[in-house]
Amino acid sequence: MEHTEPLTVAQLAELRQEHIGRLLLRANRSFSERALRKLRERGHARLSLVHTTVLAQLDINGTQATVLAERVGITKQAVGQIVSDLEREGYIQRIPDPTDKRATTIIFTDAGWQFLVDAYHVKKEIEAEYVALLGEEHMQQLRSILQILLEDRAI
Repeated sequence: MEHTEPLTVAQLAELRQEHIGRLLLRANRSFSERALRKLRERGHARLSLVHTTVLAQLDINGTQATVLAERVGITKQAVGQIVSDLEREGYIQRIPDPTDKRATTIIFTDAGWQFLVDAYHVKKEIEAEYVALLGEEHMQQLRSILQILLEDRAI
């Protein structure tokens, strides 16, 4: 075990807030909150961040609840509750899974497809705001750097 100099409470507090993982998490949260605000302006007023997270993990041709739970990192019961919410709001529906008689597949409804179109436009809008803030060159660098971090599984 490597021995390091002891850190003060203030140093630990600063390190907890400013390490790269926390900055990436905060940037992701900021993007998601900005997107949710814009989606609500487009008529998706009753959606929460958890709803949009689940919708984002749903494949175009549908997905089983167990797969959604794994992708989102929550229990199947929690996904079931969120799916029920989204079903009540008219974004998705459950149909019998054609490959597994015990399972259901969750698919988009017409309102769900409209959400996808709106989400696409919102993402483009936010990216344009980022380009206005960072400039085209820095935006491309950011995208490239994030791709490198995501592709390097050896880290």
